[in-house]
Amino acid sequence: MVTVAPDRSVMQRREALERANEVRAARAQLKRDLRARRVRVHDLLLDPPAYLETAKVFDVLLAAPKYGRVKANKTLGRCKISPSKTVGGLSGRQRAELAAMVSA
Repeated sequence: MVTVAPDRSVMQRREALERANEVRAARAQLKRDLRARRVRVHDLLLDPPAYLETAKVFDVLLAAPKYGRVKANKTLGRCKISPSKTVGGLSGRQRAELAAMVSA
């Protein structure tokens, strides 16, 4: 079975591209803020902005100071969270447990 994307008008494609660029720019700024310690991962996990809902939790942790690939994977493993999980896809338990672990 072949799945075909629905036809979109030029305007719809342009609007989607503009939204995607806005999200990318906002996430890039957020990562810079995380590295500069103007924002805390703990706060982002408990109350994420809308543009962060579809971001991978692993990528958010990587942007935080003192978190590399190994530490991010270990932290997610302890909380039983898949590295491919999105911030918006976290359950209440996962969100609270991960927030507590990154703030410690």
